[in-house]
Amino acid sequence: MRHVILATVLMASPAWADIGIVEKQSFTLEDFQTRGGAVIPEMTLGFETYGTLNEARDNAVLITHHFSGNSHAAGRYAEDDAAPGYWDAIIGPGKPIDTDRWFVVSADTPVNLNANDPNVITTGPASINPDTGRPWGMDFPILTIGDFVDSQLGLMEQLGIERWHAVMGPSMGGLQAQEWAARYPDRLTRVAPVIAAGWADAWLTAWLEVWAAPIRLDPNWQGGAYYDGAPPLDGLAQSLSIVTLHANSEDWADTTFGRTWADEAQDPGASWDGDFAVTRTLADGGAERAAMADANHFLYLVRANQQFVAGHPDEGVEQGLRDIDVPVLMIHSPTDLVFTADAVQRTARIIGEDGTPVELVALSGARGHLDGIANIAEAGDAIRDFLER
Repeated sequence: MRHVILATVLMASPAWADIGIVEKQSFTLEDFQTRGGAVIPEMTLGFETYGTLNEARDNAVLITHHFSGNSHAAGRYAEDDAAPGYWDAIIGPGKPIDTDRWFVVSADTPVNLNANDPNVITTGPASINPDTGRPWGMDFPILTIGDFVDSQLGLMEQLGIERWHAVMGPSMGGLQAQEWAARYPDRLTRVAPVIAAGWADAWLTAWLEVWAAPIRLDPNWQGGAYYDGAPPLDGLAQSLSIVTLHANSEDWADTTFGRTWADEAQDPGASWDGDFAVTRTLADGGAERAAMADANHFLYLVRANQQFVAGHPDEGVEQGLRDIDVPVLMIHSPTDLVFTADAVQRTARIIGEDGTPVELVALSGARGHLDGIANIAEAGDAIRDFLER
């Protein structure tokens, strides 16, 4: 695999509690070979950095993002941005991932869901195939979580980093973190998967198919060949609504909405124009997210997650976890409906069977799976201590 750097590294970090304005950068991997044997002529992806890489180049921490996320893990693109990056609560000067000490790198994945977001740089089905001059569509090679990690390995080489001090991330990011530790144990010193288990079991695989179903049922999907016409936004919006519900918890739904109506003047029992607050909120949120997303990219992410087994899949679902020999910090939510507490605890037991140090931290909160993002600050002391050891 040949690598050509297209952008320089932003090194500066202000000396206050918030990172402030951050910059999206890009890198390109030429002739990227997938784990399945296909070759993608140009893989161009976005990334962000926070903090300063030291002279020894040994203070780098890689953040790997979740299914619907991107590389914007901290800071803001502009002063008037309504919200910072998704892990801003723990990344920054003086925060648990202290950018006065650590050089933090976060990269967009291939087939990133948010392909229509101007702040996301990714290569996938919506990208132009240089051999045809048209969007790849479903001819784009099927990728794995391992391919995402290999793209980060390419960025690592371009940045001149030999070993990550730590790799950590939530949900799909936690899968990538475990893949790093299982496949490239000599390229990191510790790993912190958050709200993630060690493989996609049958239950999760089936749920991921439920996520994807509305897209395939949308008549505008046309087998993925929609780039010259209307995209399957209705199906994509419904898929994103399902993801949002699955990623939350029963307690969140009941305490936030109860059985209230979306419009107090429209009784759902009297007219089909009426709706419940919870279903209207999910539908509106899905439609808003769909505007920045690409349906085919969603399907490719689903397939990558369905295939996930840490390490070498042909050796079984447990061997890759046993290959992890660096210290592990696993952060999970007891009310998680995506990666259940049982699945995470089973993963931790397998990793620790041969004496590998494993620390398991449970988050409280009412957001279920999303507590790994919305409530991550609760694990701040554990994260800080883990990085300092």
